[in-house]
Amino acid sequence: MNGSAVDAPVRRVPGRLVAPPPGWTTRADVVVIGSGIAGLTAALRLRHQVGTVLVVTKDVLAAGSTQWAQGGIAAALGPEDTPEQHEVDTLVAGAGACDLDAVRVLVTEGPDAVRELIALGTRFDHDPDGVLSLTREGGHHRDRIAHAGGDATGAEIQRALIAAVERAPDIDVIQHALAVDLLLDEGGGVAGVTLHVMGEGQRDGVGAVHCRAVVLASGGLGQVFSQTTNPAVSTGDGMALALRAGATLRDLEFVQFHPTVMYLGAESRGQQPLISEAVRGEGAFLVDGLPEEGGTRFMQGVHELADLAPRDVVAKAIMRRMRETGRPHMWLDARHLGAADQRAASAGERAAGVASFWERRFPTILATARSHGVDPVTELIPVAPACHYASGGVRTDLWGRTDVPGLYATGEAACSGVHGANRLASNSLLEGLVFSRRIATVLAAEIRPWSRPAPDARTAGLVSGSVRRDLQEAMTSRVGVLRNAEGLADAALLLDKLAGSPADVVNQDAWETTNLLTIAAALTDAAAQRRETRGSHWREDFPDRDDAGWAGHFDAVMTDGSTSLSFRPAPATDQLV
Repeated sequence: MNGSAVDAPVRRVPGRLVAPPPGWTTRADVVVIGSGIAGLTAALRLRHQVGTVLVVTKDVLAAGSTQWAQGGIAAALGPEDTPEQHEVDTLVAGAGACDLDAVRVLVTEGPDAVRELIALGTRFDHDPDGVLSLTREGGHHRDRIAHAGGDATGAEIQRALIAAVERAPDIDVIQHALAVDLLLDEGGGVAGVTLHVMGEGQRDGVGAVHCRAVVLASGGLGQVFSQTTNPAVSTGDGMALALRAGATLRDLEFVQFHPTVMYLGAESRGQQPLISEAVRGEGAFLVDGLPEEGGTRFMQGVHELADLAPRDVVAKAIMRRMRETGRPHMWLDARHLGAADQRAASAGERAAGVASFWERRFPTILATARSHGVDPVTELIPVAPACHYASGGVRTDLWGRTDVPGLYATGEAACSGVHGANRLASNSLLEGLVFSRRIATVLAAEIRPWSRPAPDARTAGLVSGSVRRDLQEAMTSRVGVLRNAEGLADAALLLDKLAGSPADVVNQDAWETTNLLTIAAALTDAAAQRRETRGSHWREDFPDRDDAGWAGHFDAVMTDGSTSLSFRPAPATDQLV
C-alpha cells in the first residue's frame, strides 16, 4: 500500500451539525477548546504572545480527564534514568507504530516541562529527605513516574493549572460550552467556532466566537464504549469537529483498554473506577481466582515484566484467562502492600501495615473500592479491561499543526505520533504538557490575519440521542478488546442503521451522539481494514503482527459528510521495535 485509498466503505455522516443560527458573537485571537493539562498549558503559554485567549470548556474547568489521572506523569527525572531509556520503553510499548521524531521530542523536552509544572505550583510527592518520589508502571524499566497525593496526580496538576489561570485576568473562560463546529473562511482556514453555552445572560445558547486560531485540546472518545474510565464529557467532540472541518484523523483503531478497571457487574455502564497501574508498580499482582478457589498468578511467563508488562499485553492476558475460565473478570491481589516483613510481623501488624500503606499511597482508590464494597486491605479487587485512552486522534506535526490552517491540536484529541499502537503508562499527561508548549512556541509567529467566515455549504444533519446506548453496546461487544471480521462488519451495519435515525430535537444529547457516531464509524472502518494484531488492536482472525503489510497508519478524512480511509506506510526509521 502506498498512501492510496483502501477498500473501506465510504460512510455518510453529517458534514456539519444542525444548530440554530448564532444568537451572540464575541472575538478572541486564540480559542482553546478544553481545560485539561493540554488546554490550560496552551492558554497559559499563549497569553502574553497572541493578544486575547479564550478557554472554552464543556463543563467546569476541572471536569475533564486530567483530574482522573491517578498514576502520574512520566519523565526521566531520576539519577539513573535517561531520555534515551524512556524513548526505548515508549517505542516498545508503541509496537512499531510510533513516530520516532515525536517520541524524541517527548522524552527530551519532558523533564524540563515537568520542572516547569512544579515551578507553577504543582505539589508532587517527595520522600522524607525531600527527594521527588518516583515509581514504576507497566512497560517502564526505570522508576520515572512522578505522582501527587499518592494517587491523585491529575487532580493536583489540574488544581495548580486552574489556580494559575485564575491569576491571569487576561485569559477569558466560558464554561458549560459545547464546541459545535468550526467556522471556515474562503480558503478553508479557521475563522471562528460556534458554541452552545448552557448559561444565562449575554452568552447563552448558540453563539459564535470569531478568532484567528483554535487550539483543540478537547480530550478523548471514551464514551464511544459502554464501559470506560473516561468522564461523561469525553464524547469525541473535538475529533469530530476537526474531521468535519477537513482535518485528518489518524490511528483511531488503536484504543487502549486499561487492564485493571474495577468490575462492578455485567450491567454497569458509563465511567468505571480505575485501579491505577501504579498499584501493580508497588507490587500487586493478578490472579485468576480467589485464594479458597486455588487462584494462581498468570502473568509470570507471559512477559519479562510479568504483571508490569505493557497494557496491551496485560489486557490480552486477562481476556484470554477470562475466556479460559468462563469468568467475567480476574482479580488484583494487593493485600500484602506495605507489610515489609511478612514473616516477622503478626497478622494484626501486617494488616495495619497494609492499611497504612493504602491510606498514604492510594487513598483515592482505597476510598473508591470501599464505596463499592471491596476493601483492598483484606480482599482481592475484581478487575476487567475497559476503554481507557485513544492513542489516535487529529493528525498533527511536531508543532501541533493540523491540515486545517489555523487549527492546532494537542493532548488526547491529537495524534502526535508518540503513542503508536499502545500508549506507555503515564505518557499522556506528558504529551499534553510538551506539545502544548510547542504550539505556543510557533503559533505567535505564524498566527493568521483575521478572516471572515464563508457561507457553509456542508450538508447539515443530526442523529437522535436515543441511539447512544445501542451505539455504545455495539462498539463494546464488537469493536472492543477482541475484534474479528464478522463482529466489525456487524458493527458497521448497525452504525449505518443508526445514522439513519434523525433527531427530532436539537440539543446537546443529539450533538454528542452525532459526534460519537462519526468517530465510531471511522474507528470501526480502520479496525476492519487493519488485518493484523498490533498493540491495543487485537484481531482474533489475524493474531500476528505483520510489519510487511501493515507497518503504517490509517488516515480518515471527510468531504461534506463522506468519510474515507487511506493507508500511509510508516518510514523505515519509525519501525525500530
